[in-house]
Amino acid sequence: MSEAAAPTPAAARPAVDTHCPYCALQCGMGLRPAAGPGSGSGSGSGGSSGGAVPVEVVERPAFPVNRGALCGKGANAAALLAPGARLTVPLVRPRRGAPLEPATWDEALDRVAAGLSRTAEAHGRDAVGVFGGGGLTNEKAYLLGKFARVVLRTATVDYNGRFCMSSAAAAQNRAFGLDRGLPFPLEDIPRTGCLVLVGGNPAETMPPFVRYLRELRENGGRLVVVDPRRTRTAGLADLHLAPRPGTDLALALGLLHLVVAEGRTDEAFVAERTTGWPEARAAAMAHWPELVESVTGVPVPQLRETVRLFCDAEASMVLTARGPEQQSKGTDTVSAWINLCLATGRAGRPHSGYGCLTGQGNGQGGREHGQKADQLPGYRRLDDPAARAHVAAVWGVDPESLPGPGRSAYELLDSLGRDVRALLVAGSNPVVSAPHAAHVAERLAALDLLAVSDVVLSETAALADVVLPVAQWAEETGTMTTLEGRVVLRRRAVDPPPGVRSDLEVLHGLAARLGHGEGFPVEPEKAFDELRRASAGGPADYAGIGYGRIAAEDGVFWPCPSADHPGTPRLFLDRFATPDGRARFAAVQHRPAAEEPDAEYPLRLTTGRVLAQYQSGAQTRRVAALAAAAPGPFVELHPRLAERLGIGEGAPVAVVSRRGRAVAPARLTDAIRPDTVFMPFHWPGAGRANTVTNPVLDPVSRMPEFKVCAVRLEPAGG
Repeated sequence: MSEAAAPTPAAARPAVDTHCPYCALQCGMGLRPAAGPGSGSGSGSGGSSGGAVPVEVVERPAFPVNRGALCGKGANAAALLAPGARLTVPLVRPRRGAPLEPATWDEALDRVAAGLSRTAEAHGRDAVGVFGGGGLTNEKAYLLGKFARVVLRTATVDYNGRFCMSSAAAAQNRAFGLDRGLPFPLEDIPRTGCLVLVGGNPAETMPPFVRYLRELRENGGRLVVVDPRRTRTAGLADLHLAPRPGTDLALALGLLHLVVAEGRTDEAFVAERTTGWPEARAAAMAHWPELVESVTGVPVPQLRETVRLFCDAEASMVLTARGPEQQSKGTDTVSAWINLCLATGRAGRPHSGYGCLTGQGNGQGGREHGQKADQLPGYRRLDDPAARAHVAAVWGVDPESLPGPGRSAYELLDSLGRDVRALLVAGSNPVVSAPHAAHVAERLAALDLLAVSDVVLSETAALADVVLPVAQWAEETGTMTTLEGRVVLRRRAVDPPPGVRSDLEVLHGLAARLGHGEGFPVEPEKAFDELRRASAGGPADYAGIGYGRIAAEDGVFWPCPSADHPGTPRLFLDRFATPDGRARFAAVQHRPAAEEPDAEYPLRLTTGRVLAQYQSGAQTRRVAALAAAAPGPFVELHPRLAERLGIGEGAPVAVVSRRGRAVAPARLTDAIRPDTVFMPFHWPGAGRANTVTNPVLDPVSRMPEFKVCAVRLEPAGG
């Protein structure tokens, strides 16, 4: 009997350079083949019980964004590559109410194509919908949008990125004429003099980002964090402001009032590079400090100290995240923070400006190239005749055949089973992630056809008539666009299990069955080359970005219109992207949240994330190491509130709103305001936070008001 071969030494096994499958930092990592059969216990295995993990995660120190550092989610990302941890065969429901059963790919695709076609014939093209995800690669997002508009010819297409940073995007477009999460590279953050971080907790949501905050402090810069909770990120700050949820707009206006009153405006910058200042100034002056303190709960001395730190520094930045953005006035709130930057000359200059911390891995690229209801590839507007003509020429169709703008994400979901009768979902889990989630689940169940393509059997996929198992990040090549506008390349490191296809193969198969055998390549680089042509000349111009160049340069910043263009790490240094080159102030006024506390619902609920879980948790909840670190939901409340209500640590507590009830154990902490409670939103079932959240929409961005609603607490017993 021969001896078993010794495992190949780790250093001798070459690693494939790629990027993390999670947040918009897109941290660089390497994937190295595991040591041998039965392996998977090394770095990145996550302790998955789903069988052998074919690769292990290793550091990639040369990538400049994270310099090798990874959070727990990234380090354990390979666990989902185990065959037992994910879907490996198509599933179909033979009849309504019956369980899902294994099927062949031909059976599954035939059923989806027939259902989409039948629905369009019976109810019209817009009765067929497509709902995408902010985790899809640029290639997938591009072809998904093309599939909706060329094959289905439906206006009913949007994606879950609408829930991420659409308010920030709308405000940036309004002010600057262009939206890119960060208009400067991450490396500029440690070089600024003062950073105001509003409604973000990157210490838990994107931990490798924290090194930029630490370097800022080491360089003598000051950090101000605005958050109703004293989070891990707030613990790093020189100054922590804890406003009531839903009052960020008043806070920003109060700061601008003080800037004007103290004579700290940059009059030369305002005169030379902006428009609309008189109206914005008048709006801000209606928000005097004592009024703002009464609205926000932030003391006047803290307001004055924030203005001092921000204006005394030679360069300053404001970064917003979901806190101020996920509100029914999110666009105006972000505009108010942009106004603060413009009035003080902190925009369009080195190491200064406004930026947004994008959440989802490809929330930026996903909307740039066609998943969003009102946009065509390259950030072109769907209602612009020139944009329609350009993209239609690339697609080889008549511009008149392209549908117009459609419903935003929540409006699309709300219409299911009524106006929209069939839906294809790609890489999204709205049963957990959408506001008023129980209602959304009811609408999904009312469809004539629900088809879901995903890596795992998410809560949304579990409701589907057809489930299509697709490849994941390490099993396919494709590009992503990071929060700083850097286009990076994920590389295939391992073959997907037998029976799994890529999303590009799914779209190709459906398009062919619906009469479009050409135009939907299955090779990612071919799809990207077509995307480059479609984006050429648009605001988000990728024409000069190719796979080889991305690999050679560790990513390329858009816009990059030609192969000899260096890319654009820093926007707006010479002019803003408006017709006259000037930034536009927005004259905005504070207004209450859509749902303020009252006698029946006396508290404010806000929601967010925890370190070990990601978004709806569909993937991270299946990784043993992450599930052990964060096994379930909780309700965070102040001890004084808990004492008044008779709620003890760990006791089950119900959070009740006008939309429903969520139950989870109490977690007592003085790190939250006594008038506010917090729930993470990663879990389904009884503890689903989005059962109670408010779906009311921002009138501009159509962002739901996830971050504030009126609730009451009740001991749940048991």
